[in-house]
Amino acid sequence: MNLLEKINLLKKEAPEVVPVVVSWTETSDTISRHFQFKPDGQLFVKVVDDSRPVIHKISESFVNTFLPSGYPYSVNEGYLRYTQFRALQHFSSAALSVLSTQSLLFAAGLRPTPAQATAVSWILKDGMQHAGKLICSNLGARMDSEPKRWRVFADVLYDFGTGLEVLSPLCPQLFLEMAGLGNFAKGMATVAARATRLPIYSSFAKEGNLSDLYAKGEAISTVFNVLGLGAGIQLVSTVCSSMQGKMVVGSFLSAIHVYSTYEEMRSAPINTLNPQRTAMIIEDFLKTGKVSSPADLRYREDLLFPGRVIKEAGNVKVGRNLHKVMKPSRLKQLKEIFPDENFVLNFGNNSTDMMLEQTASGEDALRGWLVAAYASPSANGEVEVIEEAYEKMNTVMPTLLSELRAKGWHTDRFLDGIGSRYGF
Repeated sequence: MNLLEKINLLKKEAPEVVPVVVSWTETSDTISRHFQFKPDGQLFVKVVDDSRPVIHKISESFVNTFLPSGYPYSVNEGYLRYTQFRALQHFSSAALSVLSTQSLLFAAGLRPTPAQATAVSWILKDGMQHAGKLICSNLGARMDSEPKRWRVFADVLYDFGTGLEVLSPLCPQLFLEMAGLGNFAKGMATVAARATRLPIYSSFAKEGNLSDLYAKGEAISTVFNVLGLGAGIQLVSTVCSSMQGKMVVGSFLSAIHVYSTYEEMRSAPINTLNPQRTAMIIEDFLKTGKVSSPADLRYREDLLFPGRVIKEAGNVKVGRNLHKVMKPSRLKQLKEIFPDENFVLNFGNNSTDMMLEQTASGEDALRGWLVAAYASPSANGEVEVIEEAYEKMNTVMPTLLSELRAKGWHTDRFLDGIGSRYGF
């Protein structure tokens, strides 16, 4: 037997390899799914038994379309409330836009039908709106520091612009001025709303699912914008066919719009450090010894006047110019007390000014805030009191930092808006 025959004989004796098929069945509630890996590696899924009521099937489809995968475990607390008011906000805003567009066309001397008002609304967004966008784009640092406040302010601006458009038929001789100012306000509102969207969504992202959150949020916005446009077309054909009806319904829709945005923002657990949230963290830590989470503080944030100082947290003010706060001799004395710190404190009668170095982080701001809180109100510039407060801060700071990070706070940055910083 030659070599070739031996090779052929071995091939015949070798057992044939049978492809292994891996399959299993998963059952949850009243639905069973059969999973099978085919020989080519593809996964085949088949619903074996789905005896759920139709309403359950519809609700699952709704959740999969409008809520992030893994909800509610993939998002932070408050997301459902945020989504509910977001839907109401977009509905009222879309309905209001139809009223304003029809009013603009009336003021310009046209007599449009409701369908025409809806179509032309996409054209009237240009012009002065671009100027508003350019001006608002310079305020990005403030929006980073207070995204909730600026999101509410954006909708107030938007409704102001829309209100001018609704009222434009009352003074048609000022049509160009009112329409231009209205679009200018709406342009600023557009930039503010878009710029604050990312930090809001980021506060809910729990498992790196920011893109999923954004996609589902846009799906909700689209659906309720369409519903709002439909409601607006119906309103301008009936109740809002007169100017009096537009003014009444427009005011009502505007109130719903702003209220919905306000409740949206209250439900968002922002986890970055800014002056207001840092002061509340220090206040709670000194009172109870515990660190509040972003979800704990969300309803306590002042969205309208965030600059207030908190007495229990040292009455600290951040961001004043260094040369306006203290004399060079005082600065030299304080730098000797805090030689390696990225902050300087100046204790006054009613408040404490904290100036931060250019590269100061959230941790640096927390350190300075703790010193101010421990030293006030008995400091009055006394070196001994400040040094004692500094020692207390160094003692508790490791515990505070570890608990902050465990609660989900980002301590690598301190967002103080347009606050002035120094550098030696």
